[in-house]
Amino acid sequence: MIYFKFPFNEKLHSIEENSDKKSVIFKSFDQAESINFNGNIFEASNIDKRLSSKSLIQEEPDFSPESHHEYLEKLHNVIKIVKENNLQKLVLSRRKIFKDFIEINLEQSFKNLCQSYPNAFRYLFTKNGNTWIGAFSEVLGKYNKTSHEFETMSLAGTIPVSETWSTKEIEEQKPVSSYIRNVLQKFRKDSEIWESETYDHISGNIKHLRTDFKLKISAEDLDAIIEELHPTPAVCGIPKDFCKEKIQELEKFPRELYAGFIRIETDEFIQYFVNLRCAKLYRDAVHLFVGGGITAQSDPEKEWMETELKSEAVLKNLSLF
Repeated sequence: MIYFKFPFNEKLHSIEENSDKKSVIFKSFDQAESINFNGNIFEASNIDKRLSSKSLIQEEPDFSPESHHEYLEKLHNVIKIVKENNLQKLVLSRRKIFKDFIEINLEQSFKNLCQSYPNAFRYLFTKNGNTWIGAFSEVLGKYNKTSHEFETMSLAGTIPVSETWSTKEIEEQKPVSSYIRNVLQKFRKDSEIWESETYDHISGNIKHLRTDFKLKISAEDLDAIIEELHPTPAVCGIPKDFCKEKIQELEKFPRELYAGFIRIETDEFIQYFVNLRCAKLYRDAVHLFVGGGITAQSDPEKEWMETELKSEAVLKNLSLF
């Protein structure tokens, strides 16, 4: 059972699971896991009452979050790896586990997220014991079936809305744009790559630096271009393969669907959204997935505070009793 809203669109959608049509697919960060919702997309009037806290499973017994001290020690190690290997950035993540509640109101939590992030792809689903909620506006790709135009974006750097960009965030975003530019160049045939100026992208209480890209591509190249783009430097690092390997070595828990992508196909578009501001929901716990791009200039305490700030994106919108 899934419910979702497209960016800047308050129509509630769901899936009528009556066919093999792959309308919505959630891919894990490593693409080893796939959760599919097959069938026709339809406009729903409300969320089914069966999707409630009673449908949630108990938390698995093996999870214990990293402490502040443990994470700072790991960040010092990551910064050392970045410097020794002359990396542009490496993205490190953690789980923040919240248990101070009795019950989650899933319908109200989803409504809160929708109101807070109108420019995001927002979803709530449960399937095979997995229940996730999320809202994020980074587009991994959007393909127009008629015009064959492909859109993507470079999104990196995170600070509170009220603060001013520092050299660290500006330099963090540049290699993400460069990476996307180089990927698109491989698929450029008869059209030029269009690139916007870099500008502020507001997401609730935080903002990122964003650059947009457009290019006309062949339909048969779509899967290949997504494979090249994912995982972007914004969720992995540069160089990609080395950073993916280090992430698996360093992070305490697997990312699961966090930092993976969501594929949605309609009659007009095939869209891919990065799954970042998200949480896995249990009857007795909420697992919030957060991370940040680590560079040679990173300050461990500031990186910790950035993850705390990011966790509020979902946590403050959950309706907990």
